[in-house]
Amino acid sequence: MQKLRKKKLLLIALLLVLACALLTVGVLADDGKEAVYQSSFYGTAWSLLPPLVAIILALITKEVYSSLLVGIAVGSAFYAISSAGFSLETFFVGIFFSDGGIITNLSDSWNIGIMAFLVVLGIIVALMNKAGGAAAFGRWAGTHIKTRVGVQICTVILGVLIFVDDYFNCLTVGSVMRPITDHHNVSRAKLAYLIDATAAPVCIIAPISSWAAAVTSYVPEESGVNGFLMFLRTIPYNLYAILTILMMLYLAISKFDFGPMAQHERNAILNDDLYTTATRPYGDDRGVEDYNAEGCLWDMVLPVIVLIASCIFGLIYTGGIFSGETFVNSFANADASMGLVLGSAIALIFTFVYYMLRRNMTFKDFMGCFPEGFRAMVPAMLILTLAWSLGSTTKYNLGSTDFVSNLLANAGTLKNFLPLILFVLACFIAFSTGTSWGTFGIMIPIVCGIYDVSDQMLIVAIAAAMGGAVMGDHCSPISDTTIMASAGAHCDHVNHVSTQLPYAVTTAVACVGGYLIAAFTTNVWIILPSSIVLLFIVLFVIRTVERRKSADKQG
Repeated sequence: MQKLRKKKLLLIALLLVLACALLTVGVLADDGKEAVYQSSFYGTAWSLLPPLVAIILALITKEVYSSLLVGIAVGSAFYAISSAGFSLETFFVGIFFSDGGIITNLSDSWNIGIMAFLVVLGIIVALMNKAGGAAAFGRWAGTHIKTRVGVQICTVILGVLIFVDDYFNCLTVGSVMRPITDHHNVSRAKLAYLIDATAAPVCIIAPISSWAAAVTSYVPEESGVNGFLMFLRTIPYNLYAILTILMMLYLAISKFDFGPMAQHERNAILNDDLYTTATRPYGDDRGVEDYNAEGCLWDMVLPVIVLIASCIFGLIYTGGIFSGETFVNSFANADASMGLVLGSAIALIFTFVYYMLRRNMTFKDFMGCFPEGFRAMVPAMLILTLAWSLGSTTKYNLGSTDFVSNLLANAGTLKNFLPLILFVLACFIAFSTGTSWGTFGIMIPIVCGIYDVSDQMLIVAIAAAMGGAVMGDHCSPISDTTIMASAGAHCDHVNHVSTQLPYAVTTAVACVGGYLIAAFTTNVWIILPSSIVLLFIVLFVIRTVERRKSADKQG
């Protein structure tokens, strides 16, 4: 154990030495001349290094807060180095007050809206627990869902049904299914994977979702492409989303797990330990305490139904449904942050009235759930704040978007292989920056400028960029969706990332094969089935290797 700690400390020391060396170079470069300020690293490949430092540190040290802070500090150090040398003042401005600063991100109205949604949802969950609704639902599910396979498939189905928004999906599915998966000894890491894999992958192929709205808005008007129709046409070519859903079902039905996930699942089944590691940011909160023996199934079902309906209403309201816009256009124009806050507020008011009429909770108990719900969301809000700041530092202070745009523009000569290139590049960019929306927001306008409107390869390329962005987002510890999945499952964030990574990479390997085939044909009836076959071949090989390893250990 001490050797491992020494290695971690040595790695951190080396990174600090590297940062100091870069600062020294910046200081020596100071020639005393005044110039318009711009970081020397702006728009270069170095702009992607700060998030990579944070990601590597998080995976090695298993500690996400300090890793994100180090990444922000490295990014701000790069930002503070210009042709005039290193500026200590700019360094601190970069951390707190620049476009990528922590204070700037905390004051952003969209970010505040997401945090408000988190808090309100945490309060509603606390209320359902206090009223006994969650416990009643757990008892009901315990009599109807008899197996681990059944509870995992139920989690997948619920995740697919809540397709409106990935944040909403992660937290709602986690709150509803966590007591039931606990009862059947499904590890928190496996629950987090099921939640995460039914969030972005489902939203990115759901026509009525905040993701569809985002993709539609990124299509340039001058391209002559109808954004919504284009989104619909990309669905069968979005290999990562489709294969991820199939892989979840296969893993649940076959009772097969591999990589770090296998250890977590084995530990949950044999040792009755859902966490495996000692790190438990949400405490040992197994199951649901039955606060109210009179709680019934409807005490949970009704608030959840109203929450879903009111969030859909909130989204279309902010999109202009009452200003003459169609239902589809309302989703396309929706403000996800404002809409989710409005929807969750309506659900909170309904929950208050319903529980008061039911008389299964006093007003004092109701108000007591407010700080309880807030405290439950503090770890997620802290990680989100740091992740937003790191992503903004990379984008605004260091110009990573300019670097990616130039990189993609030079790849236009390989038109037939561009879907494959886009998929791999999108994986890397989303992994490094922690944002899938930002990734395909960069790529879609460029792709629309490369291909003709009538070229079917345009649809394949955009689908590849979208799928790659989701894949990289899945693997990244600084992704907001991944953070939400950890929060929804009450799972240690690094455990979730490390167990999900092999599954995401396995799916991506099959996607690479599928987009390689797409270089020679755009026929979806060839590309999609071939990709599915490739996925199951890869899984068969992995399962065979795992069985041999198990046999060797027993022998």
